[in-house]
Amino acid sequence: MADEKGIPNLERSLSTPSEKLIDGPKGDNLDAQNVTISIDKKLLIDLQQLSIGPIISEAHYSVVYQGLYKSLPVAIKVIQPEKSSNVSPERKVKFEREITMLSRVKHDSIVKFIGASTEPALILVTELMKGDTLQKYLWSIRPHCPDFNLSLSFALGISRAMEYLHAIGIIHRDLKPSNLLLTEDKTRIKLADFGLARVVAETEMTAEAGTYRWMAPELLYTEPADYGAKKHYNHKVDVYSFSMVLWELLTNDTPFKGKTDIMAANATAKNLRPSTDNIPKDIVPLISSCWSEDPADRPEFAQISDILANILGDAYIQQTITPNLSEGKQPAAYTPQTITPNLSDKDQSTSEEIANSSGTNNLMDKSAENKKKKSKSWLCCFKSGYNDNLQ
Repeated sequence: MADEKGIPNLERSLSTPSEKLIDGPKGDNLDAQNVTISIDKKLLIDLQQLSIGPIISEAHYSVVYQGLYKSLPVAIKVIQPEKSSNVSPERKVKFEREITMLSRVKHDSIVKFIGASTEPALILVTELMKGDTLQKYLWSIRPHCPDFNLSLSFALGISRAMEYLHAIGIIHRDLKPSNLLLTEDKTRIKLADFGLARVVAETEMTAEAGTYRWMAPELLYTEPADYGAKKHYNHKVDVYSFSMVLWELLTNDTPFKGKTDIMAANATAKNLRPSTDNIPKDIVPLISSCWSEDPADRPEFAQISDILANILGDAYIQQTITPNLSEGKQPAAYTPQTITPNLSDKDQSTSEEIANSSGTNNLMDKSAENKKKKSKSWLCCFKSGYNDNLQ
């Protein structure tokens, strides 16, 4: 682990990969000097208390390290490991936005913000999620799928987090498995990476924000002449992305597998969607409504959470909470996500006022009817379809 003094060790660690991760023309450095980062002093950490350790992951614009802050295990995200004066203006804006957004939110299914620093580099510190990303977990158990209850528990945790964000007026815009983190025992999930998140606006916003395979069709440019123009869209782009994540949890496959990113975007724009042949028929209506071409036909996350909670609640009546997991492939223990939302009274009332979408009224009616029925018939129907998927 690192030098307990923190700063000297931090500077040594940053000096190694910095050249490798520089992206963009050197001319950006001059413009970057005119872009100042405004962060509340209350959010700044004491670097003398920060100790940096091994690298967890690397991306084009950042490196994430494991470390300690005041003896607390943390994840340390360093933006373009250089002096902050050399970071591009775009990276500075994104960093400030991520700090602002993440420091605002407090939810059991959203990674906890610890603090930030702007010198000697742009640094974001959050709680450490030792289970890595959902994406890596799914890759590690292929060709098998996660246990059904575990998958829906993850989906419910994600939905509750998104329900909370939308209730306070935040769009995430980059919901995907690599931005979802797991606890060490792989039983709980938390949303991370708020670099593209923004407050809902009535005005037009940047298009093609996010990642193509999980990007809603209204975010895509369909005409070359429109490229670069801003577009009008709303929080329902996150619902579309959620449908792809739910599909992955139930199939452990990649959306539009075999296609390039551009080909996947073109397929989405043409209203093509991944196959639901191997999805249990009880779940297909929910997924299909979430990835509807018309955003107005997609449900709100409050509705999605209710449907998932009802399904999980019915299943728990009929079986023990610990699922039947493949030895060595899945978590040894299982703790379901909290079914009740973690919202303040104000946020809860806001969430409850969200209008019902026409495309999901039938799903909500069906969910209410199912609660009156015994769960055994539904569960048996699912188990049959799920077992077929694994053969």
